[in-house]
Amino acid sequence: MSQADAARLKLFQLVSPALPVGAFSYSEGLEVLVQQGLLAGPQDLEPWLCAELQRGAVAMEAAALGTLFSALRGGDRAAVLELDGWLLAQREAVEVRAQQRQMGQSLLLLLADLGWPLPGGAPLAWPAAFAWAALCLELGSPDLEEAYLYSWVANQISAAVRLVPLGPTQGQRLQLALAPLIAEQAAELSSSDPRQLWNGGIGAGLAQLQHAELYSRLFRS
Repeated sequence: MSQADAARLKLFQLVSPALPVGAFSYSEGLEVLVQQGLLAGPQDLEPWLCAELQRGAVAMEAAALGTLFSALRGGDRAAVLELDGWLLAQREAVEVRAQQRQMGQSLLLLLADLGWPLPGGAPLAWPAAFAWAALCLELGSPDLEEAYLYSWVANQISAAVRLVPLGPTQGQRLQLALAPLIAEQAAELSSSDPRQLWNGGIGAGLAQLQHAELYSRLFRS
C-alpha cells in the first residue's frame, strides 16, 4: 500500500461517524429552525448548508486549519492558543462554544490514547484539535479542509434526518449534491487567511443563541 493510500484510509477514519467525539448530539441551531418552521425539508436545508459553507463560521474554521497545522508542527504553542481562542470568539452562542471545547477535548483524549498526546496538554477547541489529528495522521491540504467541511455537513445532515421530514436516502442525496461545493471551498480556503474572511452566518448565530430557550429539545446546541 502506498503512503497516499494509507493517508486516505486515515482520512476516512477521521471523518467517520464512529469517531467518539459526540458530534451526533449537536445540531448547531438546526433544532431551533425546525421548530420555527424555517427548515421544513431538503429544499430548505440545502441552501442553508450552502450558505454556511460559503459564508459561515465553519468556513473561517476551515481556513484556519493550515495555520493551526503549521503552528502545531512547529511547536508554536502561543500561536496555536491565540488562533484557537480567536476562533472560539467567532461563535456567539455559549452552547456552541461548549460544543467546540467538548469535541476538541474528546478528540485530544482519543489521540492520546492512540499514542499521540498533545505536547503540553493544552485544552484546544475542535478546529485546533482537528489540525492536531491531521498532523498525527500525516494528512495535508486540501484533504484536511475537505475532511473538516465534509464532516460538518455530514453531522448537520444527520441532525436534520432526526429533526426534519428528511429520510436517509434524501440525506445521502444531499451529501452527494454538496460534494462539488465542499471540494471547491476546501481548495479556496486552504490558501485563505481566516482573519481576512467574514462570518455572514447571522441567522445561524441567532438560531444557536435561541436554542438554550427551547422548551423541549433533542440536541445540546
